[in-house]
Amino acid sequence: MAERYINLNRKYLKEAEEFLAKGDSVQASEKLWGVAAEIVKVVAAKRGIELRSHSDLWGFVDKLADELKDPDVVRLFSVANALHQNFYEDSMPLSAVKKDAEAVTQLNGKLERLL
Repeated sequence: MAERYINLNRKYLKEAEEFLAKGDSVQASEKLWGVAAEIVKVVAAKRGIELRSHSDLWGFVDKLADELKDPDVVRLFSVANALHQNFYEDSMPLSAVKKDAEAVTQLNGKLERLL
């Protein structure tokens, strides 16, 4: 399972970069949400935990932040969640999505260190 999630994480990261380059903030937003969700699922799967809902993701992210003594993990995941919302509402300008993409990349890096 973990391998599938890491493959999706990498796929979504590449696709997000492509959508950002094309100026498609809506599709980039959803791919960036996928990057964040999949890296959380990878860490969980490596620990034998299956996350099935947004609530499960949030609960695990909160535990990781405590474990790492890094409240930024929750903050960065919140940014990804805002991008997920943007997919449905298209309310964020491209420049904001690009800035938030940096936050998702930062979260990805923090959690990759746990693998």
